[in-house]
Amino acid sequence: MGRTSGKIALVTGAARGMGAAHARRLIEEGAKVMLTDVLDKEGAETARTLGPNAKFMHHDVTSEAEWKAVVAATEAAFGPISVLVNNAGILIIGAIETLEEATYRRIIDINQVSVFLGMKSVLPSMKRAGGGSIINISSGAGLIGLPFNSAYCASKFAVRGMTKSAAIEFAPYNIRVNSIHPGLIETPMTAITPETEATLAAAAAATPANRLGQPDEVANVMILLASDETRFSTGAEFVVDGGITAQ
Repeated sequence: MGRTSGKIALVTGAARGMGAAHARRLIEEGAKVMLTDVLDKEGAETARTLGPNAKFMHHDVTSEAEWKAVVAATEAAFGPISVLVNNAGILIIGAIETLEEATYRRIIDINQVSVFLGMKSVLPSMKRAGGGSIINISSGAGLIGLPFNSAYCASKFAVRGMTKSAAIEFAPYNIRVNSIHPGLIETPMTAITPETEATLAAAAAATPANRLGQPDEVANVMILLASDETRFSTGAEFVVDGGITAQ
């Protein structure tokens, strides 16, 4: 029996990177998983490689209507949802002085509002399941400030706060809500570009572990929270950052 055997999971931003690692680990441990993303081709291929216990669905996480559709489709395919991994997110680096309002709002919508919508939308399904675990992927940038990341930090601090509030609200329904705070993880989102090279290099150099993290290292913590092994942990922060926020 795997650690998530019999559980039904929904993972956003699951086409690649950390989201794909989360979906793969959940399936390895016995769960059935709905992967969602806006990257349809990559998402469908990721689900195909994971086998019959994985399905993919297009999903704009900023749309409440699409959240409701995804939850309904997951229930129809597998049953009531017992694990939600709010993983979808974007990173756009820019100085406050030059950052466009539209860009700021886009980051907030995708990184922050989507988490609110996910928790709201999945709640009735988790009640039908008799309980569950919501895992919100925040960031080390939800614990400390980073220059040229005002919108990203704002969104990730908000996820941290929403997690604690939801944990208190959802506890009577046997639903746990926790946040994971990755540091610099090697994914497509952190690919080096001329705009991001200096910031990413500085973050890597500041990490006591002296290396980038890997998606599976975050998924290891996710699977612990998805399992019943952490049934007394809720409203908590789990840091996977090589020590960068310990300084």
